[in-house]
Amino acid sequence: MAFKRAFTGAKWEQRVGYCRAVRAGNHIYVTGTAPVAEDGGVFAPGDGEAQARRCIEIIQAALRDLGAELSDVVRTRMFVTDMSRWEEFGRAHAAFFGEHPPATTMVEVQSLIDSWMLIEIEADAILCDADDEGDA
Repeated sequence: MAFKRAFTGAKWEQRVGYCRAVRAGNHIYVTGTAPVAEDGGVFAPGDGEAQARRCIEIIQAALRDLGAELSDVVRTRMFVTDMSRWEEFGRAHAAFFGEHPPATTMVEVQSLIDSWMLIEIEADAILCDADDEGDA
């Protein structure tokens, strides 16, 4: 089986030894995606909904690099630093995935790689065969 990888150029990719996403056959695994701004800093410090949106935008770009769309996502995992802000994170998630909701999990963690980051999101996608029926 051939593997395809997507990179964003984030400083952590090379330092830690990972890529943004890996496609193995018709499965795509997107690594934990933090709210990183174009300049490499933290996107929208203090704004949970904006940070969640940014994470999903980065995920969307990685999926597209590997031939997929958000509608192909079957599972997300949200790691948040303050569960009391779940509605902010959830609004952003619903805005992107509302029409094709994946299975999802939200868990509170003590911290992320930068103290200004409030959320990090992982995603798994499966590309369906043309013969598959899609959403039930």
